[in-house]
Amino acid sequence: MSKKVAVIILAAGKSTRMKSDIPKVLHPICGRPMVEYVTDTVKAVKPQRIVAVLGYKHQEVRKYFPPGVKVALQQKLLGTADAVKAGLRALGGFRGAVLVLYGDTPLLKTATIKELLKRHFQNNSDATLLTAKLDSPEGYGRILRDSYGSICSIIEEKDADDFQKAIKEINTGIACFDNKALALALKSVRPNNKKREYYLTDAVGLIYGNGGLIYNLAIARACEAMGVNSRLDLSRANHMMQLRLNEEIMRSGVTIVNTDTTVVEYGVSIGEDTVIYPFTVIERDVKIGRHCRIGPFAHLRPGTRLADSVAIGNFAEVSRSVISGNTIMKHFGYIGDSRIGREVNIGAGAVTANFDGSKKHLTVVKDKAFIGSDTVFIAPLEIGRGAKTGAGAVITRNTNVRDYEVVAGVPAKVIKKSGKRKQNG
Repeated sequence: MSKKVAVIILAAGKSTRMKSDIPKVLHPICGRPMVEYVTDTVKAVKPQRIVAVLGYKHQEVRKYFPPGVKVALQQKLLGTADAVKAGLRALGGFRGAVLVLYGDTPLLKTATIKELLKRHFQNNSDATLLTAKLDSPEGYGRILRDSYGSICSIIEEKDADDFQKAIKEINTGIACFDNKALALALKSVRPNNKKREYYLTDAVGLIYGNGGLIYNLAIARACEAMGVNSRLDLSRANHMMQLRLNEEIMRSGVTIVNTDTTVVEYGVSIGEDTVIYPFTVIERDVKIGRHCRIGPFAHLRPGTRLADSVAIGNFAEVSRSVISGNTIMKHFGYIGDSRIGREVNIGAGAVTANFDGSKKHLTVVKDKAFIGSDTVFIAPLEIGRGAKTGAGAVITRNTNVRDYEVVAGVPAKVIKKSGKRKQNG
């Protein structure tokens, strides 16, 4: 048997049970469309070919597949067997193993797929199924075995009788096939089921009937292969992925005080010895340096860059801003579209009014400035090195506070003129 591998990713479905017009595979898990986790897993396997079978809003979905992935369209959503047929046609003359995955299984690990392929080639299989045993198998297709204990077919729960529903061995839907055996079986699949769809699971029974060899790989945790079909599934998957991401972050030398109350989205970079306190939300595209202190109840939004030894405290929000080393913002406030220098003290209640109703503007605060409580910055403006603002000051747009000046009032006016501090020695 050839050890060449092609992957078909099924991603044609709507979000019917989610009651959403967003394609199902584009619903986010930890700030990232779930299908991108699947494509990462596929790339790690290094297959010879990858085909994505798309349908609903395919123009939108195809943007999330990397270059090199061929797209096949399922013109009508007639079931998984019909979708795989479209994938096989796109593979053309490929000969080897065909791995069938789903775009709504973001928790699937690369190690599991590699083990499934290894089992498939070792046994010279015509089909190798990823299976699991559940105490409560409701909602899953059941694995049927013959009198010798060999897998002979799969029955979907909607079509199962009471005896079959009592079976605890379930089909996860993920499988590897010999492409010839699969293509032959798909020719005979018929919509003889309650949903009147063409089930890929029916191909397993047909392969068995054609004398094919069918094996399985049982996984200990079925949740790894869980498909996301509802808002409840989405919440569960998000929780499990978040714990996985948090564990990865902690292994890199970061302290997360309470992983159950901390949200860190995919792709966030955090340096060693940084501490993240409870009820903190860190969104995608955020980079945090070493020895920082974040939270509790802090919110870092996309585009935020924190250098080493920055402190962002209680109920503080930062967005699209760069904050340099040793700057502190210990209490509530909002910093957006800003460039903050080193060793700046940002007092409680400080706010950047960065949006004028049509455009966002930049606030610049230079090194060692001291920002008094409840200061409002109406951008664009610049605060000089070592300058100070009084409590409750409102700095109006296009104002440039010079180095070491002190301003206060509404609107803020200079109460102490500029002048460099004397150097010691």
